[in-house]
Amino acid sequence: MRVLHTMIRVGNLETSLAFYTGVLGMRLLRRQDYPEGRFTLAFVGYCAESEGAVLELTHNWDTPSYDLGNAFGHIALAVDDAYAACEQIKAKGGKVTREAGPMKHGTTVIAFVEDPDGYKIELIQKKAA
Repeated sequence: MRVLHTMIRVGNLETSLAFYTGVLGMRLLRRQDYPEGRFTLAFVGYCAESEGAVLELTHNWDTPSYDLGNAFGHIALAVDDAYAACEQIKAKGGKVTREAGPMKHGTTVIAFVEDPDGYKIELIQKKAA
C-alpha cells in the first residue's frame, strides 16, 4: 500500500491552481470536469502520480467557500532552504503566516504558508547531510 493523494475542497479552482502551480511550483497532472455532478477534479504535485503522493483539488461548482473546521492540520512540503522558500513565495504573492525559523522545543527549521482557501502548508527545511 501507499498514499495516492490527499483531497481538499477549494472554492475557486483557477485561484487554487495558480497558487499550487505558480507559487509552490507544482505541476497540473490532470484535470477532469464532471458537468452532470457539477464538480471538477484537478490533481497537482511535484511528480507523476505513479511516483508519489499528490493533491486532489476538488471544486464543487456551486460552493464558493468552505468552513475548514478545526480537525485538519496542514500539508507538509520538504524544502532545501525554508528562509529562501518564504521569500520566493512572498515574491509570487503567497501568504507566509509563520516565517522560517527553528520550531518550538526543537531545531528543525519550519515555516507556514496559507493557500487561497486558508489551508496551512508547512515548509520543513531538509537537514544538512
